[in-house]
Amino acid sequence: MKAILDRCEAQGLRLTAPRRTIVQVLEQADDHPDVETIHARAAAIDPSISLATVYRTVNLFEEAGILERREFGDGRARWEDAERDHHDHLIDVQTGEVIEFVDPEIEALQEKIAERLGYELKGHRLELFGKRRT
Repeated sequence: MKAILDRCEAQGLRLTAPRRTIVQVLEQADDHPDVETIHARAAAIDPSISLATVYRTVNLFEEAGILERREFGDGRARWEDAERDHHDHLIDVQTGEVIEFVDPEIEALQEKIAERLGYELKGHRLELFGKRRT
């Protein structure tokens, strides 16, 4: 997997100092940050970065296929690297925690369903919403 910075450069995107800082924040993220979280992290590195710059940058990166927008039912768009290894999501509806997982049985079942319906599966997104048992 190529780094976000490498993919930006390969696509000829202009990388200003603020954009480079945003790239750094995105490459270090191990969660699914929303724009406000990305801004807070970037502003901790460079206080001159505006929220508007972060919005424009993530939208540019989405259009370029570098980032993917995720909606987890809380009204906030969240972002993750478009070239990350495939995974599904379990979202805790009480805390908003997003848990990434891969399950071979689910993957096989999806393939089987597509085949049974006469399709070749080209991709999928699976998001489960749940509440922790007490």
